[in-house]
Parts: sequence; C-alpha cells; structure tokens
Amino acid sequence: MDEHLDLFIENLVVERGLSDNTVAAYKLDVTQWLEFLKQRDCARVTDADRDIVWAYLEHLRKEGLARTSVARKQSALRQFYKFLLREKFVSEDPTANIESPKHERRIPHTLTREECRTLIEAPDGTTRDGLRDAAMLRLMYATGLRVSELVNLRLQDIHWESGVIRTVGKGSRERVIPVAESAIRLARRYVNEVRPHHVKSATEDAVFISRRGRRFSRVGFWMIVKRYAKLAGIEKRVTPHTLRHSFATHLLEGGADLRAIQEMLGHANLGTTEIYTHVSRAHLRRVYEEKHPRA
Repeated sequence: MDEHLDLFIENLVVERGLSDNTVAAYKLDVTQWLEFLKQRDCARVTDADRDIVWAYLEHLRKEGLARTSVARKQSALRQFYKFLLREKFVSEDPTANIESPKHERRIPHTLTREECRTLIEAPDGTTRDGLRDAAMLRLMYATGLRVSELVNLRLQDIHWESGVIRTVGKGSRERVIPVAESAIRLARRYVNEVRPHHVKSATEDAVFISRRGRRFSRVGFWMIVKRYAKLAGIEKRVTPHTLRHSFATHLLEGGADLRAIQEMLGHANLGTTEIYTHVSRAHLRRVYEEKHPRA
C-alpha cells in the first residue's frame, strides 16, 4: 500500500506543485485511510470498494469528527483514487458518486476597526521587540496575508518605493498586494533599526527575525497576537487569521470590489471570498438597528 502513497505524494509535489503544508495534509489523510484498510483486513488499496469507503466515513463520524473534517478526508481520498485510476492502478474509483457531508459555512470571526486599531497600537514601539511586533501586526492587517506568508516574507519581496509586496500562497500562486503607506513605513523602520541587531547569518533573507536570529514560526506569531490582544483588552478570541478576516471584511464594508478582495487574499475561487458578504450584511444589520430611529 505504501508504494501507492509514495507515488501519489510525488505527483502532488512534482506535477501539481502543491505547498508543503497541503502535501502533509494529504499524506496524513491517506495514511489514516490505509490504516483503516489494514484493520479491515483489506490487503491491497486496489481492493477497496464503495462499501468500505462508506464504512470509513461512518467510522469518522462515530469518532466525533466535524463534518468539515470528514469532507476534507473524503476529498483527499477522491484525489488519491483519481490518481490511481489515471495511472491504471485501479479500474474503478470506489469514491465516485459518494456525496460529501453537507456542512454550514461558518461566518469568520472579525474585529471591529477600533479593535484592530488598539491591537496594532498595543506594542511598545520604543523597544526593539515592540517595533518588530508592531510592524508584523500592522503589515498583517494592511495586507490580509496568511500567517505562513507573513513569516516567510523575504526582504526582496517588499518593494518599498512602489508600496507593494509579492508573496506566493497556496498552490504556488503568486500575487502582488498593495500596502498602506503607514505599514510600509513601519516595516522599513524595523528593517533598518531592529533587524540588523537580531540577524545572525548574512544569508538569512526573512524579513521578520526572532531574538535568536531565526525567522519566525507560525506559532511564534500566534503567541504575539494573543499577547497583544490581551494587552489591548480585546475579550474575543483573536488569532492571526482573525486579522486576515478583518482585512477582507473592512475592505468590503468600505465598498471594495469582491474580485479585487479575492485577488488580494489569493483565493482560487470567488465562492471562498463570498463568505465575507455574509459578514458585511451582518454589519449592515447592526448599523441599521443602532442608527435607524424606528428599528
């Protein structure tokens, strides 16, 4: 079984050029499926049929997995067997015509404009760490970057004079994002005044560096966000992705075109971006109820 998985992973990396995180997720999902087959005495992955796929999905539900997680694992199996079918390892796809579990689209959690302002102003900009943290928070909110994109940002990715950054997101899709002047200015201050004190290697090109001279991890930035949200007195649960959601929502509330937001967020499908229209409608409802004299 493992040789089929190895070939599938090689295809994801070489042929499709998927990111490391996406490939790791596929590998985990398919590995769990293979373990399930072994427990059911299914000697070969090519012997799996629709009945055992149904049994696996039911097993996942009984384990208490959310519908979104079950749907993701089912999608991974579809891709796996699509590959096996194309390469003629199997003659039939046992996942074909099996409906994915329906799930409600979750409305993303966002901060208000005032909460975003207090959050990005919470760091003490007179200290080295504070200036770095302020630059990271402001750049995140100004661009809607994913946290992985922020921590992997390189010096050559920031075009200081034109006020844009270049990033490579999911599926190796490259995009260019305009940045507010205040965010560019703060990032430049950090790079000129603080980064030289932290960087240990001349070959390190990451913009944001920890005290140890290493590029930030996603968990490291998550801890920064959590600390300053508490310092700012924000009682909501705040994560790096909350800033990305807030970026998109505030653009939409300000009248930005949905396709422009899609481009800046790096969404492959406009349907993914449309979730923010639900947030915007909720905002309009609150404004109406607060401001209309007969609401």
